Amino acid sequence: MSLPPVTSASSPDRISVELSERRTGMSFQRTRMSAERTLMSVIRTALSLISFGFTIYQVFEKAREHGVITHAGSSRNFGVTLVLLGILMLVGGIIYHLQFMVGLRQQRQAMAADGLVHAESSFPVSMTLITAVLLLGLGVVAIVSMILRSGPFS
Repeated sequence: MSLPPVTSASSPDRISVELSERRTGMSFQRTRMSAERTLMSVIRTALSLISFGFTIYQVFEKAREHGVITHAGSSRNFGVTLVLLGILMLVGGIIYHLQFMVGLRQQRQAMAADGLVHAESSFPVSMTLITAVLLLGLGVVAIVSMILRSGPFS
């Protein structure tokens, strides 16, 4: 049996319960957005590491090619290490984000099943997660290009 919708004419207790359920539902959305912002921070840091590492690698490789320096091994290794660190950080951030979002969805579904929260709204596709995966692919291509000295970035 379904109860009639809550209106301003409903009892104060029903209004209070309805508002509480809505606030709880909105808190799930705020938590989801907070997780998105955390992943964006990981993306910014990983992008910085990958771009700095790739730039250091390219500068010293070009200097070696033009005879300015004779050996660029240590700077090459440093650049590769920065790119690898950025990739690892991005992988860790993506895994953490996915685990957190799965847990949040499960908790929300359990609360909805118990009637403690409205669950009409869904969690949309995460554009931040898509961006992170694309950046991860770009980082992998960059490091392969650096190590093998071939590919689109060589």
